Amino acid sequence: MLRLNDIKLPLDHSADDLAAAIADRLQLDAAELKDFSVFKRSYDARRKSSIQLIYQVDVTLDAQREQALLAAAAGRAAIMRSPDTRYQLVARADDQYPQGAQQRPLVIGFGPCGILAALLLAQMGLRPIVLERGQNVRQRTRDTWGLWRERQLKTESNVQFGEGGAGTFSDGKLYSQVKDRRHLGRKVLTEFVKAGAPKDILTESRPHIGTFKLVKMVENLRAEIIRLGGEIRFGQHVVSLQRQLDEDGSGRVTGLTLASGETLASGHIVLAVGHSARDTFQALFDQGVYIEPKPFSIGLRIEHPQSVIDRARFGAQAGHPLLGAADYKLVHHCSNGRSVYSFCMCPGGTVVAATSEEGRVVTNGMSQYSRNERNANAAIVVGVTPEQDYPQHPLAGIDLQRQLESLAYELGGGNYNAPAQLVGDFLRDRPSSALGAVIPSYQPGVTLGDLSRALPAFAVAAIREALRAFDKQIKGFAMDDAVLTGIETRTSSPLCIRRGDDYQSINTRGLYPAGEGAGYAGGILSAGIDGIKVAEAVALDILQ
Repeated sequence: MLRLNDIKLPLDHSADDLAAAIADRLQLDAAELKDFSVFKRSYDARRKSSIQLIYQVDVTLDAQREQALLAAAAGRAAIMRSPDTRYQLVARADDQYPQGAQQRPLVIGFGPCGILAALLLAQMGLRPIVLERGQNVRQRTRDTWGLWRERQLKTESNVQFGEGGAGTFSDGKLYSQVKDRRHLGRKVLTEFVKAGAPKDILTESRPHIGTFKLVKMVENLRAEIIRLGGEIRFGQHVVSLQRQLDEDGSGRVTGLTLASGETLASGHIVLAVGHSARDTFQALFDQGVYIEPKPFSIGLRIEHPQSVIDRARFGAQAGHPLLGAADYKLVHHCSNGRSVYSFCMCPGGTVVAATSEEGRVVTNGMSQYSRNERNANAAIVVGVTPEQDYPQHPLAGIDLQRQLESLAYELGGGNYNAPAQLVGDFLRDRPSSALGAVIPSYQPGVTLGDLSRALPAFAVAAIREALRAFDKQIKGFAMDDAVLTGIETRTSSPLCIRRGDDYQSINTRGLYPAGEGAGYAGGILSAGIDGIKVAEAVALDILQ
């Protein structure tokens, strides 16, 4: 089978046009095509008057013909042998796995990283036990709506905690910039499709699922893990590790303790807790697990009419069904030395309340699969670093997050409303008192005012400069009536639980820090990939 890259066709081409383009690329008669399938499809909208679709396709020909074409195309990226993207298990338990309960690997957290780690361990016959502090995804959804509709926060079941992780209440993006030579991302997407995700996530270059489809998919993944011998326990808050110390202060895990007082023994613990398990990080730090601070970002959510973004990106083709709701990715390097960028852009989505702690306000973005809500939203965030902004101790980034989230709660009125301001007023340094054409989507509601009080002065100055720069790239980005909502602090984990080449903590053997919370992923797909890598390392340590 041959892989053909970079086949370009007009937006409204016919099915026959693709077959003709393949034949033309290979310089053969269309009748010689035994079969072909689309591996990936993207678009090029740089010229709005002539938007093109770009295909990667896999083509089947007569074997001799394929060999001849490969020989003739040697060194050309446009034609190559189709890579084998099927995943192969690195190990299987079979008869070599000790069946005592104390030998079962434990997975803490059941977000994308924990789900894929548990699934792979189960597929290898290692019968993992998953401990999730939150609730199953259905109950969690009801609890989350309790905050959005009734201002009732459940600190153990919300946007951050529960089955599916923070990605469940997001746009459900399924692409990343991770170097993936082993096609582990394909493994993640394939498992998602098996669990009910739309098949087009395998072929679209920037796939997403959306919240409602994620819910059923997560339930099906849970059922598969259980079918394979795994165990999922909800409402199980891990409060400490059992850690056997060596003379040099390092050690090895032998188990863990739950808030209920129950202890579970295991020499292999996957830590996939997500970026908001602040009490867990504190407990690990207090027990001597090596943690170091890392950069993250802070900022605000911005909302525009989706139609404004569509027209700016697609021109006359705005609204075309193959293009869908337009997204964007923006970066600006500011005169004060800071960098501002768009993060977690949600086409046709909503801004959501995402706090996990009482008396604090945090925003995030969410879209459904259809992406058909009125507004587009994205975080506009400024990078912060431990050296410059929180040098006090390894967990000082959490202190900074909490400080800003508490201030946002106060500015919002102390009732989980979020502070908000019109972009025009923010740029002119004056408080907002009335909304314009853009109606904010954040629930339970917003309180208009002055967002320059919500962030450090350097961040306010950087965002103001960046908004004007972004308006030159996307016409209308700095429109007066666009709405800014505060505050965005959970862009990534503010710390890293360092691990070695064997994926184990550098000073606590048997502990496998994984995913976003440990500082090794940023999004659903990269977290899933990291879960696979860690599960492989656990299996190899147990079985070989």
